[in-house]
Amino acid sequence: MEYMSSLIGIPVLLFIAIALWSFVWKGIALWTSARLDSKGWFITLLLINTLGILDILYIYIFSKRSYKESEPDEIVVEIEKE
Repeated sequence: MEYMSSLIGIPVLLFIAIALWSFVWKGIALWTSARLDSKGWFITLLLINTLGILDILYIYIFSKRSYKESEPDEIVVEIEKE
């Protein structure tokens, strides 16, 4: 039973916590990239595992930039009264 207390030198509970942390952030980042139709980011986030670091950066920095760039300009329509 001693082998179950650590996994390659990492305690099992710490490993589970890290896996959950990464899973949650990756899910949010993949959802965001899919909603913004960012295929390149989706593939990158899917293939590269950085324990949530790249996912967090995408959510709070890179997706905001692409969202702001894709917003249409404000259109003002004037209605004339007769």
